[in-house]
Amino acid sequence: MSSTQRSGGATADRPLLTKIVSASMAGTVVEWYDFFLYATASTIVFNKILLPKMGNEYDAIIAAFLTYAVGFVARPLGGVVFGQIGDRLGRKQTLQITIMLIGVATVLMGCLPTYQQAGVWAPILLVTLRFIQGLALGGEWGGAVLLVAEHAPDSQRAFWASWPQAAVPVGNVLATFVLWIMTTVLPAEGFLAWGWRVAFWLSAVVVLVGYYIRTKIADAPIFQAAKAELDSEKAAGYGVLEVLKRYPRGVLTGMGLRFAENIMYYLVVTFSIVYLGTGLKMNTGAILGVIAIAHLCHFAVIPLIGRLADRVGRKPIYLVGAILGGTWGLWAFPAFGTKNTWVILVTIIVGLVFHALMYAGQPAIMAEMFPTRMRYSGVSISYQVTSIVAGSLAPVFATEWLKATGSWWPTAVYLAIAGVITAAAVLALRETRGASLHALDAADAARTAAAPSDAEARA
Repeated sequence: MSSTQRSGGATADRPLLTKIVSASMAGTVVEWYDFFLYATASTIVFNKILLPKMGNEYDAIIAAFLTYAVGFVARPLGGVVFGQIGDRLGRKQTLQITIMLIGVATVLMGCLPTYQQAGVWAPILLVTLRFIQGLALGGEWGGAVLLVAEHAPDSQRAFWASWPQAAVPVGNVLATFVLWIMTTVLPAEGFLAWGWRVAFWLSAVVVLVGYYIRTKIADAPIFQAAKAELDSEKAAGYGVLEVLKRYPRGVLTGMGLRFAENIMYYLVVTFSIVYLGTGLKMNTGAILGVIAIAHLCHFAVIPLIGRLADRVGRKPIYLVGAILGGTWGLWAFPAFGTKNTWVILVTIIVGLVFHALMYAGQPAIMAEMFPTRMRYSGVSISYQVTSIVAGSLAPVFATEWLKATGSWWPTAVYLAIAGVITAAAVLALRETRGASLHALDAADAARTAAAPSDAEARA
């Protein structure tokens, strides 16, 4: 393996990196197609046919969002389980498991009986499959971004590692587009009867394609070297307990970085559907079309911001994103109130650009926080635990506040507070632009050698 193919090389082996990025993105598109398909279906399908009747339409949406939140609760567990597997066996093998797991769960969702047909078993089965979906996704993100970050040269890590992030809106576009087609070509009765199921069954096709592509790549040399040390019992340890013991500050900082970004994303792409459709009574098809276009813009801007983070640094880009993102709700909801499609489109696009300022650099930042022997666990825990108190609850809180007060103000204040928390985490962050993962591993080895062993500490 040439030096240009290793993390820390002066130049990138572009064909190799392109192949790695393609494999990472292929699976990520599948995973997030499935995950966001559920998110959108929660607001327009599940609340009507898979859950019991509620007192009003907002209560039905809140109930659907709570089943949606189950996936977020499962994600940290998936991060723990698959982080452990990924640090021990490899990124590639772990990603092959997660893509099949989420694909099977999604296809089975399309086969679920309605509440009228199966009674309470319909929501029970839905929640069970949602948990499996979340479990798989909890292991997916860390492996997908590290597969790229550990192959990328130090000077271009944020750019290359931003591509798996860009795959997330692609998956969302596909989910939104398929549902948009179904809602457009079918009458409401036909869509609720069977049309929505087609979108879930289509997951099988993209899962098989993504799995095949991932069989054609290998783990990065830096990971293979770390694994060899673990196999020969030279390394100090790996996995979740080790990262919490050795790098607790990195985990907490990562969680702080994630907080506002995660809340903002689900307010922009999920709660916006509720606010526009249920609150302002706009046409569902028009809303889905706007969301799809906005996601295409999101996809285009993420790698550009990743490249910028390589040039000017991780901290300034992320800080601007946290500050601007915190202001979004204060002017976005009044803009929605115009009911002008073009104004709404621009508002959502700008919101996703603010989000991308935080999101694009996350893989590089988190990869540069942890040594290779525990990197999968470190980034997965930092990323996924936050989702329980951030993204999973954001649309639930926002919908409840809208129902209780009829106002968007509580949601806007909530986002602003989240922006302050994430800005504080950014200020506490050490700038890592251009950092060498090999140097990080060497520093970790020296630190471990200098620290007393557990046996010595107990003596």
